[in-house]
Amino acid sequence: MKRFIQHEELARDSRFIRQPNVMVQVLANLPDDVDAVVDAFDQMAPMIEIGVKGTEAESLFDAYGPGFALIVFNEPLDPEAPAAAERLQLRMHGIFVGELQALEGAGRSLWDFPDAPWEFKMNMARQCWDEARHVQIFEKLLDHVGGYVGMFPEATFLFECACSDDPALRVAGVNRGLEGLACDVFRDMIRYAEKSGDEVMRQAIDYVLADEITHVRFGSTWVREFCKGDPERLERAQAFRREVDKQFSFGGSRSDREDAAIPIAWEDRKEAGFTEEELQELAAISGDGPSKKTLTEAARILRERHLARRAEAQGASA
Repeated sequence: MKRFIQHEELARDSRFIRQPNVMVQVLANLPDDVDAVVDAFDQMAPMIEIGVKGTEAESLFDAYGPGFALIVFNEPLDPEAPAAAERLQLRMHGIFVGELQALEGAGRSLWDFPDAPWEFKMNMARQCWDEARHVQIFEKLLDHVGGYVGMFPEATFLFECACSDDPALRVAGVNRGLEGLACDVFRDMIRYAEKSGDEVMRQAIDYVLADEITHVRFGSTWVREFCKGDPERLERAQAFRREVDKQFSFGGSRSDREDAAIPIAWEDRKEAGFTEEELQELAAISGDGPSKKTLTEAARILRERHLARRAEAQGASA
C-alpha cells in the first residue's frame, strides 16, 4: 500500500461530491473589510456554484448566492432560526465527513511511519477504532436530524492537515489542531442539543467528545516525545499547529470572541492537556479575522448582487 497519499487520492463512492478546499483557505485569511470579503466571494462564485451542484446546498446558493457560506459559518446554530433544519444537517454532514477523514488520517499515521515507537502505533490504532465508531455515530445522527450521506459536498481540507511527512507535525496538526477543533464544535453541539431538548444528540456527542479529549492528549504526548531534545523541530511542530488553528478559525467564527459562532471549549481543552498560554495564543490566532458585523454585511451585499444577476438573466431569456 502506498505511503503518504494526498487528499486528491481519497477514495469515495458515488454518493459523495468533492468540493475544492480553496474557500476555507480564503476565509481564514480575509481582513476585517466588507469590500474585501465581497470581492473574494464574488470571484469564487462560479466555483462555489459548481461545487454545490446536485446537492442540498444548491438551494442555499440559489437563495443567498456565494455568501451562503458566510451565513453558515458566521451564525450560531439556533433551533428557532430560519433554515435551522438545513443548517443543522449541513453541520452534521460536515462532522460526519470530518470523522471519516479523521479515521483515514489516523490510519495513514499508523502506516506512514513504520519506524515510529510501538506505543505510538498502538495509540493511532486506538484512534482508528474510535474514529470508526464516530463515523457510525454521526451517520446515525445525520439520519436522526433528517439528513443523509452525500447530501452536501465534501471538502477534504481536514485530511490535508494529515499529510505531513514528519510524525511530530502530523500529530501537532491533527491531534492538537483538528481534534482540538472537534472539542470546540462538539461542545457547541451539546449546547444546541440541550437548547432543543434532543437527548439522543446530547448523549451521543458527549460520548464522542470524551474520545476527542483522549486524542488531543495523544497529540500532546507525542509532540513532546518526538521533539525531545530538538527545540527546532518542536518550533516547526508548533508553527504547523498554529497554521492549522488559523485555517480552522473560519475567519474568526471559531474563536474566543464574543461574536463567535463556535466558542473555544476552554475547559475541555484544558482537560485535554492545553496550557493556559497555548489557549491564550489560540484565542489570539483565531480571533484575528472579520467581525460578525463585517461578514453579515458582506453576506447581505452578496445576496443582493446574486438575486439581481438572477433577475437580469431571467429577464434577458424571457
